[in-house]
Amino acid sequence: MTLAIFDLDDTIINGDCANLWSSEMARLGWVGDADAFVRQNDEMMRAYGEGLLTMDDYMKATLAPLARRRVVDVRHQIDAFVEQVIEPRIRPDARNVIDAHRQRGDTLLVISASSAHLVEPIAARVSINHVLAIDIQTEDGVYTGRTSGVLTYREGKVVRLRAWLKAHDESLAGASFYSDSRNDLPLLCEVDRPHVVNPDPALAAHANECGWPVLTWR
Repeated sequence: MTLAIFDLDDTIINGDCANLWSSEMARLGWVGDADAFVRQNDEMMRAYGEGLLTMDDYMKATLAPLARRRVVDVRHQIDAFVEQVIEPRIRPDARNVIDAHRQRGDTLLVISASSAHLVEPIAARVSINHVLAIDIQTEDGVYTGRTSGVLTYREGKVVRLRAWLKAHDESLAGASFYSDSRNDLPLLCEVDRPHVVNPDPALAAHANECGWPVLTWR
């Protein structure tokens, strides 16, 4: 039994849950200027794709609509969002690989640069209980609009994973990691079995140089 780690956005699902949720918040009327909010979000996502995103800035912008909203009210909207928007985007090939690892008795973990309030209910849809994602602060059952702890982005994924391994008495011996993004190169280089899934051009080039498996998931 080994550890099987999965990125979420553009790996397990076809799309980016944070980007899709930003569009949903605009639709719900949770932002002042919906068009400007969506444009800003799209610009930041382009920077992410180029490996240039400052995650602190992205989180500040995208968490602002949650500030002073009750956790229970937001969760109600997220549940509907996951059911209606995310569920149809879960890749069948991702489900098959996850199920194959589960049948082998592997420990399954999702690690994502999206917020935990989105990642946890999505991971539950593929029956993965272990999740590392960007933690966001709450006070008295209300969102503050701020993050907490080390962000699970780029090298931050490695930092958070090492802490998780220690806490759960797990190791990376024989571990697999599946990801689409150049931003996950720090973690892909840590595992024994890196797999790139529908990779961006920079990751595809690196994978070809290293002889890593390149997978096409539908």
